[in-house]
Amino acid sequence: MRSGGARRAITAAAACGSLLIAMAACGGPQTGVPLRDVPGPGGPTGALLPRSIAEPAHVPGVGERLWQNVPASARQVVAVYGDGDDSPDSTLVLYEKHGSQWQQAGSWAAHNGKRGWTTDHHEGDERSPVGVFSLSDAGGYLENPGALLPYTQDEDAFVTPYSGDDAHLHDFDYVIAVNYNRVPGTRPDDKSRPQGQSKGGGIWLHLDHGDGTLGCVSVPESAMEYLLRTLNPKSKPVVVMGDRADLKA
Repeated sequence: MRSGGARRAITAAAACGSLLIAMAACGGPQTGVPLRDVPGPGGPTGALLPRSIAEPAHVPGVGERLWQNVPASARQVVAVYGDGDDSPDSTLVLYEKHGSQWQQAGSWAAHNGKRGWTTDHHEGDERSPVGVFSLSDAGGYLENPGALLPYTQDEDAFVTPYSGDDAHLHDFDYVIAVNYNRVPGTRPDDKSRPQGQSKGGGIWLHLDHGDGTLGCVSVPESAMEYLLRTLNPKSKPVVVMGDRADLKA
């Protein structure tokens, strides 16, 4: 049960991906995804992608330019398919590798940066970075729901950066840090920026509030709980994220 809403409606110094952050970051899985949402064989018919088809040796919709950055040891891939380079709407799909085949394990509607995507992310641009990033650390305002990744609970750090906005009250109940311009192995709100502050940081997967973010990727609470209980450090999980055109390149 959630509590302490008034306490969390304090003003944080910034939000995910921006310069002034006090904390650095901005139902169950479906077995099929509309073909119009996730690239794959068959074309944009709008029909659900059957399990028997969704077992490629290569994650659908990701071209060699990005795929070559996915470590051979990775056995879990979170793919975020952006609707367009200027769109805040996207679809998040979890794939797991079984033998030599990648199988879809879940899919959810998602949001990304309110101004879309960029291959040259900078602090405050309100776009999500395109690329392949490891996933190693999690946390949130709420207690650990059974995460396999190292989890940090902190009611003081994981608070909304929007004072008095109920829509954002639960954004950081659960978060998974995207290892863009951060030090893997540290808590999600660690402020270290190896590439410098101007390149931004604090890019997280977190709870959705129904609209675009300042650079993070947001999904429903059920999706975050599922990802936290499923992403396994032993499987070397990574996120491959971007608008469809950049992903395919």
